Amino acid sequence: MNLLAFDTSTETLSVAVQRGGPPQRHAPLELRCAGGAQASAALIPAIQDLLDRAGLRLGQLDAIVFGRGPGSFTGLRTACSVAQGLAFGCGVPVLPVDTLMAVAEAARLQAHVTQVVAVLDARMGEVYWTAYAYEAGRWRLQGDYRLGRPQELVVPAGWALAGNALAALADRWPAPVARIEALPDAAALLRLAPALIAAGQAVPAARALPLYIRDKVAQTTEERAAQRYGSTV
Repeated sequence: MNLLAFDTSTETLSVAVQRGGPPQRHAPLELRCAGGAQASAALIPAIQDLLDRAGLRLGQLDAIVFGRGPGSFTGLRTACSVAQGLAFGCGVPVLPVDTLMAVAEAARLQAHVTQVVAVLDARMGEVYWTAYAYEAGRWRLQGDYRLGRPQELVVPAGWALAGNALAALADRWPAPVARIEALPDAAALLRLAPALIAAGQAVPAARALPLYIRDKVAQTTEERAAQRYGSTV
C-alpha cells in the first residue's frame, strides 16, 4: 500500500511515507522534528519532502493516516485538518488512529512487549492512559481511555508501562515494572494501518475527527494557584 502517516499530538512532529513494493526496495521514509507550536507550519513542507523523496503524488496514496488523539488540542486539530484537506483534494480515504495504540505499537517494536499500559502527558499535572494487549496480530483495547493524576494509574502485574510521561510515574512503579519511552510516531501508524484499513476503519475525509478526552484546554489562574498551594477552589 502507498501510505502517508503523521502525528502532531505531542511536542514531536513525526511524518512517514510507505511506498508499496518489496520492502528491500521501498523502505518507509520517516522524518521527526520539533512539533508543538511549530507543527502547523512544519507539517505540510515535511509531507511534501517525504512524498517527493518516495516518488509519490497524493493521488497515488491508498490512505492518509493520522494520530487522532488523545493529545495536544492544537496538535490534534492540526493533524486532522491537514489530513482532511489533503484527502479532499486528492480523493483518498483517511485513517484516524488512536495515539495510545500507536504508543503500544512503538513499545512492541522496541521491547517486544505484548501487554502495555500506554500513557501520554496530558499537561496540567495529568496523564492520558489505557491498556492494550497484542493478540492474533492486532492490539485489543482492554478498557476505557482515562484522564487523571499519575497516582490514579494502575499497572497490572507483568504489564509494561510505555509513553512520554514516565518521569512522573517513576516513584510509583520502580523496577521490575518495564518502562519504555515511546511516542505515537508515524512509523508506528504505518505498521498499524494495513490491519485497520482491512477492518474497514478508513473513512471519507468529512468523517475523520480528532479524539478529545479532556473538555478543557487550560487551567484558570485560581486552579493553578490551588494546585501550587495544595488548596481547592
